[in-house]
Amino acid sequence: MTDSIPHLDLTAFRDGDAATRQAFGRDLVAALRQCGFITLEGHRVDPQMIERSYASAATFFARPVEEKMRHAGGLRGYTPFGREHAKDSSVPDLKEFWQIGHAQAEPEAKLSWPDQPADFQTVFEALFDALEATGRDLLSAIALGLSLPEYYFDPRIENGTSLLRLIHYPEIPASADPRCVRAAAHEDINLITLLVAAQGGGLEVLTRDGNWLPVLNGPHHLVVDTGDMMARITNGFLPATTHRVVNPVGPNVSRYSMPFFVQPRADVVLECLPGCAQDGAEPPAPISTGDFLDQRLREIGLK
Repeated sequence: MTDSIPHLDLTAFRDGDAATRQAFGRDLVAALRQCGFITLEGHRVDPQMIERSYASAATFFARPVEEKMRHAGGLRGYTPFGREHAKDSSVPDLKEFWQIGHAQAEPEAKLSWPDQPADFQTVFEALFDALEATGRDLLSAIALGLSLPEYYFDPRIENGTSLLRLIHYPEIPASADPRCVRAAAHEDINLITLLVAAQGGGLEVLTRDGNWLPVLNGPHHLVVDTGDMMARITNGFLPATTHRVVNPVGPNVSRYSMPFFVQPRADVVLECLPGCAQDGAEPPAPISTGDFLDQRLREIGLK
């Protein structure tokens, strides 16, 4: 039985020699296979950047709904409260969010940045870059752990469909459907997710033995998990792990969270990696990242 989330220090990979990097890759793959989630220090996101990001996000989400709706649209900008739902869920999640992505990945998506707070665009473009660099490190480590060339994923995620999502879970409204939670049980769509240490508890992971385990982490750590795309290309060797965000017990307060979803370019084909066609398991049929995303986004109400 798993009673804690594995914790790793990315410094060993970033600064280590070849043997140390290989060892970190094996440890990372083993931890993700065991639990699906890890907590991470030694990453590329400066603690002050995290603090600035949360302050800027809180200022934006506190603005009137009419102002926020001026920036609503597609997979970029603002998505209002109650729009998204988990796959196969009949009720919405209790959240609103803002999404940022590569302009090259969806050139028709014209992101309208808010005027207030004044530092919003600068802060979150910098956070996007820092998280993307860390995601690249982690995918290189995973590649080594899977006996692939270290930079296997680099050309596949360059100017890809990766997204930074700034989530606000407001106080639970008195009118909320009692079946609704902040984020119903789900698996992420992408290769890996990097979650900036959330402000407030509630994140829980479903362990391999079927128990819900709270994810506890330091104030400047990242939480990392594997998504459906990674499960698909590894034929389930690195499974997507079910998780949720439960409603607060005690004071009914807001919660903020900032996941970064690492995803390939839309034209990259998701197909079984060399060495992952396990005995007795038929690999899923190849599908382009764009088609897979389109299918999944429709299932959760975002298309």
